[in-house]
Amino acid sequence: MTDQEHTPTPTASGNADSHDADSHPEWTVQSSANDITLVLRGQWTIDDGAALAIPDDALRTGAPKDGAAQTLHVDVSGLSQWDSSLVSFLWTVKQAAARGKMNFDLAQLPDGVQRLFALLPAEPEPPAQHPKKPFAPLRTTGALTLDTLDEIGALTELGAQTARGSVKALSGHGGMRLRDLFVNIFDAGPSALMIVSVVNFLVGAILAFVGAVQLRKFSADMYVANLVGIACVRELSAVMTAIIMAGRTGGAYAARIATMLGNEEIDALKVFGIPVSSYILLPSILSLMLMMPLLYLYGSGMSIIGGYVVATGMLPDVTGAGYINQTLGAIDLTQFEFGFAKSIVFAAMIGLTSCQIGLNAGRSAADVGTAATRAVVVGIVGVIALDAIFAVIANVLDI
Repeated sequence: MTDQEHTPTPTASGNADSHDADSHPEWTVQSSANDITLVLRGQWTIDDGAALAIPDDALRTGAPKDGAAQTLHVDVSGLSQWDSSLVSFLWTVKQAAARGKMNFDLAQLPDGVQRLFALLPAEPEPPAQHPKKPFAPLRTTGALTLDTLDEIGALTELGAQTARGSVKALSGHGGMRLRDLFVNIFDAGPSALMIVSVVNFLVGAILAFVGAVQLRKFSADMYVANLVGIACVRELSAVMTAIIMAGRTGGAYAARIATMLGNEEIDALKVFGIPVSSYILLPSILSLMLMMPLLYLYGSGMSIIGGYVVATGMLPDVTGAGYINQTLGAIDLTQFEFGFAKSIVFAAMIGLTSCQIGLNAGRSAADVGTAATRAVVVGIVGVIALDAIFAVIANVLDI
């Protein structure tokens, strides 16, 4: 008979009494011709340092002479207390016995261990295999196209509902509350003046600085006013203001609606028959469409002031009166009309996409942040894409 004994290493140094020594969990493998016995002694608890697995080579024995399968018995006569660590250890013993083609005898185990073993599967579950996605460019392109068409359809439907709601609100039969409209107007307008002022002022100053450096080489210092005025009124003020509102207001709309969705406030409105498009979405979108053109005009003025400060400070030949006179001569009403129209379209796009993203968000706290981030990204990219379309239209119409 061969014995293999394992005793955990004591975790504390010094002299230990006999009681502590007896309480340490230990196991011993005793093998004979056709039987193997696993002897367990001590307290098999996780606090006492019980082993959670048996080594792979602990049950390796020679084949029996008669060719019969060996049986693994468990002797628990020296076992005192135990917890789930014993079940974990015996589970690995069972797997090792199965790999060695041995029969595992559970008869001598405590009743609680046997009941827990009955809950375990016969074989350990294999690790999940993640299916590899085949390379299918046509399928991917088709799915992306369908998703895009679904989003366009949802936005179109949301825009139609908002338009109908605005008509009803003007006639006094809509579900929009004026108080909500005024609150959203304040959030989208006066509350954004500071950041719109700073950004547009700096944009105008940067344009004037770059233009002054280059135009000075050609003795065309006065045309800095033309550069700043036309660039800001026609393009930059509308685009920069829209980007600011996409990051500031569009993300707030998406986060607010996603939070209401997670708190089941949207579901409550639907149960009571209150149209969400009129009660929640219309004040947000309408306030943004009302305030964006005004912010564009304000931003254009701040850009011109920024250019004025830099040009009069850097260029000795440019006076304040001359800069203003040159700016008024370079900008005509058509430039303001073009920028005014772009700002309204930008506002409608930001409001609709932000609200739609908020309505399609999940119901967890993480989904609120995801919806806000997605609304900002979609808003900024959409503003730049729409500005490119407006540039093509302006070129075709020779504006």
